[in-house]
Order: sequence, then C-alpha cells, then structure tokens
Amino acid sequence: MTIPAHSAPHRILAFDSGIGGLGIVRALRALDPTLSIDYLADTAVFPYGEQEDTFLVERILTLVSQAIRQLQPQVVVIACNTASTLALDTLRTAWPDMPFIGCVPPIRWAARTTKTHVIGLLATRATIRRPYLNQLQALYAPDCTLIAHAATGLAGCAERLFRGEAVPAETIKQEIAGLFERDTDGQLDTVGLGCTHYTFALEQIRAVAPRHITWLDPAEAVARHTLTVLHTLSDAPAPHSTPQAWFTATPPEPEALEKHLPAFGFQKITLWPSATATEPQTA
Repeated sequence: MTIPAHSAPHRILAFDSGIGGLGIVRALRALDPTLSIDYLADTAVFPYGEQEDTFLVERILTLVSQAIRQLQPQVVVIACNTASTLALDTLRTAWPDMPFIGCVPPIRWAARTTKTHVIGLLATRATIRRPYLNQLQALYAPDCTLIAHAATGLAGCAERLFRGEAVPAETIKQEIAGLFERDTDGQLDTVGLGCTHYTFALEQIRAVAPRHITWLDPAEAVARHTLTVLHTLSDAPAPHSTPQAWFTATPPEPEALEKHLPAFGFQKITLWPSATATEPQTA
C-alpha cells in the first residue's frame, strides 16, 4: 500500500473499539491544542476483548485502511490494547510508511514503579490471553510476579460512566476483585491499566481498591510518544476537512454520549460511511 499525500500538518487518526481512546485524545489536546485529530470508534462490534482474533485482525485492517485513505493522517494511534496487541504487525506490514503508535500493557512502567516486585494488570480477556503479555514480562519485568486479571465487564462500565450514568461501587469492586483475591500475601502494590476504556473508570476503581495501590494509566505516555513521532515528520500544509468523531454504529444512549464529546474537541457523532465492511482491502 502507498500512503496518500498528507492533507494537513499534525493530523492524527485515533482508533479504538469505543470511547476508551478519547482519554488519549484528551492527553494529546492538553499537550498540543493545535492538533487536528480524527477519532474512529468501532462501536459496531464493541467490545473487542470478547471478539474472535481472526475476525478482529481483518476488521481492524479494513477500517484503519479505509480511514487512512479518507482522512489522510500523518500518524495513526491504535488507542486500544486489544487492537494493538493483535493487529499492529498486520497494519505496519500493510502500511509500511505510516507511523503507528500502539497501546500496550504498561508492564515496564509497573516494574519500574513497584517496591514489592508484585505487579498487576487490569485488562480485557483478549489482551491477557495473548503471548505478547508474557513477552513483555520476560523483557521488562523478569524479576516481578505479575497478576493479570481480565475484567470482562469493566469496559462497559467505563462507557456508562463516560455517558454520565451511575455504576454501583459494588459492580466496580466485583470487576477488579480477581486482582486482590490472587494476591494472597498482600504484596501487590502497582497495577497498570491494560485497556484504554479504564481511564474513565479510574476514579471509581481507586475508590473501591486498597489505598496503597499505585494505578498506572498510560494515556499521557502514549500521547507524548505520539507527539515525538509526529514532530519528526515534515509538515505539508493543505486544506482539509474538519476532524470528526466517527462511529461504525450508533452507540448506546447517543444523546448522552454526544453531550460529553465537546470536552474532547468534537461536536457530534458521525457514522463511518463504510461501517459494514468486514473484508480487508488492498490498495
């Protein structure tokens, strides 16, 4: 595939299965308010953590390829741990000249932060079951015990919280309980967020978790790395369309969700025009 000419300087595409990647968009805008950011959420098959791998690779390649052609970003942020651990290599092979920034479980950061050498990861089932996680631990935390917990409903809770809905504290507590049930010696002291959605549930997570836990949210680190990569590229000013928040299907409670979008630089929900496509395309 050949990358199209840039339509504007500092244009970014952020991709996620739902609203989780908006935490990275928020961090990007805080670091550089001049950025032009399009957001694409694959709400048609949310949550990614419960989908089959082969389907997701094809789905992600199709949607991101369409978005690169249509939106012409300079950098693509795969603002989803599941999509990153599963499809980054495929995307980089398909688009070798496009810089992709992924989100991976913050194992290295946790290993640098822990005092007890017992670290945790809160993530989706898909992220936790993949060999990539074991590789991260072997590379960056070989002297640490890793407790990885799949919180199957927490991404959905985060979506509800984003829309302003109430989620009972007991529900959040049940979602994260597996972390602490397996910490039989009480040594766990640092937990990384392995799903970008959890950014929007972090306040509620802290409220029901043991007070001594240090929680690591990689959103700002991903944003900083994105800017570092972006600033190595040459600017190519040109007229371009207004960035939008694209969704592959109308999300639950769209009016409530849309009410919160202006805080992230978007005014409305826009449906992605090729949302029904499931087969990879070639240039």
